[in-house]
Amino acid sequence: MTDTFRAEEARDFGFETRQLHAGQRPDPNTGARAVPIFQTTSYVFEDPESAAAYFNLQEYGNTYSRIMNPTVAVFEERVANLEGAMGGVAFASGIAAQAAALFTLLEPGDHVVSSAALYGGTVNQLKHLLRKMTVELTWVDPDDPDAWRAAVRPNTKAFFAETIGNPGGNVLDIETVAAIAHEHDLPLIVDNTFATPYLCRPIEWGADIVVHSATKFIGGHGTSIGGVVVEAGTFDWSNGRFPVIADPSPAYHGLQFHETFGTYGYLMKLRAETLRDLGGAMSPFNAFLFLQGLETLSLRMERHVANARTVAQFLDGHDLASHVTYAGLPGSRYRGLVEKYLPRGAGAVFSFDCAGGREGGQNLIRGVTLWSHLANVGDAKSLIIHPASTTHRQLSDAELEASGVRPGTVRLSVGTESVDDLLWDLEQGLTYVSKAA
Repeated sequence: MTDTFRAEEARDFGFETRQLHAGQRPDPNTGARAVPIFQTTSYVFEDPESAAAYFNLQEYGNTYSRIMNPTVAVFEERVANLEGAMGGVAFASGIAAQAAALFTLLEPGDHVVSSAALYGGTVNQLKHLLRKMTVELTWVDPDDPDAWRAAVRPNTKAFFAETIGNPGGNVLDIETVAAIAHEHDLPLIVDNTFATPYLCRPIEWGADIVVHSATKFIGGHGTSIGGVVVEAGTFDWSNGRFPVIADPSPAYHGLQFHETFGTYGYLMKLRAETLRDLGGAMSPFNAFLFLQGLETLSLRMERHVANARTVAQFLDGHDLASHVTYAGLPGSRYRGLVEKYLPRGAGAVFSFDCAGGREGGQNLIRGVTLWSHLANVGDAKSLIIHPASTTHRQLSDAELEASGVRPGTVRLSVGTESVDDLLWDLEQGLTYVSKAA
């Protein structure tokens, strides 16, 4: 490393610089500029004393790749840096990251308050997995601050919501909901997958924990499954509500995580206990691919947003489309929240209702060729799906309605292709809908 670079280390680097460099320097042994892939299960210890210190968490070092890995560590540090977080822990999938974030702070008999406008897989996880843990759950309208406040109970342990609801397009008033959570000494957990840290950083508005499905925009190319949890490091886990973090842990020879590690207490428990015991570790190769995605995140998101805005405007004026949920439209009920939290754009995933109901939505998918019909979002390629028959299929009619899904709802993930080609293909699909009707 040059002396010039050392002199500039105190500089407040921009997002685009940090998405390329944060968490890593050239490899000191080889000079490799790219992050090496440390494809190893385990690590040789210097001596018995250092090995014991690592396993006692008295010193920090690599022990086993289910718990930590140098390639994965760069990814964790980079996402945490971009989110303005204290640190992060990566997982094998977004849903695994989400489960781990909750497992770390919950015990049987606890209660969670959650937005009802969530991804179908998240609804299933909260509704069924938490029930198996005998954790209670209350769904609330994320747009109603009074509903969040009224749902709090003595055993409530967290608020959970998405920055941009999937697929309803709700934009969370993060600052307001965080303030309500903090009134009751509770953390706010925000899924920031759809916004990415380029468009919104929930921690800056009061969120305590942020989760991502890295599978989506962070990776950006549909090659890898992964997730990550980052934490602000400002929440007081010793406020009396969280003995599972503050009290001696029977799963780690009586260690008191918050007292011992301070602002890193939650993250250390997340890694040393939850990741260790659930085993949902991110592979080094996937971490490497996610790092490649992060290097172009800002560039891709700018194009994603520009294309999404144009596609939404096209559909908003089309006779065969209604209920376009893109929050970036001038007439959106979330326009004020977009200006506050998402000034660079309202993301690139939204839904609309296709004429003809369930059959119309499915016919639209039959009629397009450029839009890929698959169950994912966030790729550089444009994606399309009919939620009621796929991603949200396990939900009841009432749950579908609460999630913003109707029989003809179609979800779009707008990619980075030439936007005129995307509009041509949608017109082709809508023509098919008209002819089929």
